[in-house]
Amino acid sequence: MHETGLREQLKKIIIEELNLEDIEVLDIKDDDPLFGDEGLGLDSLDAVELVVLIQKHFAVEIKDMEEGREALASINSLADFIDNRRA
Repeated sequence: MHETGLREQLKKIIIEELNLEDIEVLDIKDDDPLFGDEGLGLDSLDAVELVVLIQKHFAVEIKDMEEGREALASINSLADFIDNRRA
């Protein structure tokens, strides 16, 4: 299991850096999809920005779309990805 801090940090970064209005950290569940109608509803431009933000904040690189699709599925998958790369 991961520290809650990383998940909270990811949520704050997503809300602040992607300028999501009317969304609080508590509104985002760890296993909610980040993209599509079901979850946060982020789009492909947000995905590109998120890849850059992950590299900037965590020094972790998402190398291609396949890796990105898996890593950016949810807060949980993103936290797992970052933890695995930093280990």
